[in-house]
Amino acid sequence: MTGRMSLPLATHAYGDHPPTMPPADPARGDAAAVDPATRLAMYRMLQRTRQFEKRAYDLFMRRLVKGTTHLSLGMEAVATGFGTAMRADDYTFATYRGHAHTLARGVPMTPILAELLGRANGLLGGKGGSMHLTSVAHGVMGSYAIIGAHLTIANGAAWSAQYRGSGQVAVCFFGDGTTNIGAFHEALNYASIFRLPVVFVCENNLYMEYTAIGDVTAVPRPAADRAAAYRLEPQVIDGNDADACYLAALDALERARSGGGPSLVEAVTYRHGGHSRADPGKYRPPGEIEAWLGYDPVTLYRDRLLRLGVEDAVLGGVEREVAAEVEQATREAIDGPLPSPDSALTQLWADGGSQWRN
Repeated sequence: MTGRMSLPLATHAYGDHPPTMPPADPARGDAAAVDPATRLAMYRMLQRTRQFEKRAYDLFMRRLVKGTTHLSLGMEAVATGFGTAMRADDYTFATYRGHAHTLARGVPMTPILAELLGRANGLLGGKGGSMHLTSVAHGVMGSYAIIGAHLTIANGAAWSAQYRGSGQVAVCFFGDGTTNIGAFHEALNYASIFRLPVVFVCENNLYMEYTAIGDVTAVPRPAADRAAAYRLEPQVIDGNDADACYLAALDALERARSGGGPSLVEAVTYRHGGHSRADPGKYRPPGEIEAWLGYDPVTLYRDRLLRLGVEDAVLGGVEREVAAEVEQATREAIDGPLPSPDSALTQLWADGGSQWRN
């Protein structure tokens, strides 16, 4: 790894103990080597993701969203940092909590929102819903509802890129609970042996659905503490700091493209709400939510930009522009037609039809 993400920096990003509480100094990353234009672009993406997820929640409460939703409120910095660092032809593999990662790869809001509403103008014609967002044109190779299933598929995409010599990298995002799934260990072992151009990113939000990850895992760091078993460097980063995520992504992507093999990054973050809309999240101890709300990734980044000299009017302009984008996407999604019943048996196989062919 390069010096920017050396082992001492990564190891001490959150200290030596499980991060049940956020860092004490929100300004500690102000000196990160990120240019102003990139920072402003990342603030726009943080706003786009935050405002989109809030609107998705509102539409769910209005009973317009088909099925449940798994929101990234509080976790936006991971998708923002990595999405900004990735090349246009790189691959993203996400979990069912994939709205943010889909937005971060440049997919417009309207088709994503329309997909949540089950409309024909949705990203998948209304057939995939919130948990299965996919846009091959943007490198978003699917959101996967089966825990850990996509890690091995990401390996396949990385192997293809390696074989073709394309320089593409597969970036695979997953939750902390995935680290206790067999596919996690199989995928890391395989990627390491064949030095695949893949980056595994654990979004450790401290809870695997309703259970604290620390209660059911033998090591304090569910991803990083397993890295050495697969000849990978332990990396723990601040998943609420977009700059930290961006710089970690740059290093991991460079390593993969240059033939250095895979990386495993544990990004410590926190979801503001429950696991899904069916979960009130009442299992969390008193004071924990309030502490993490005080280390909100969007507020953290806005305050940083102000300290670095960006005018409040500029940031306000970004926020208003994003709000207008959300309003337009909402109108277009709600006004979208319902899918025709005839579409139910289309796009089931690679040829676009529904019949199995040998």
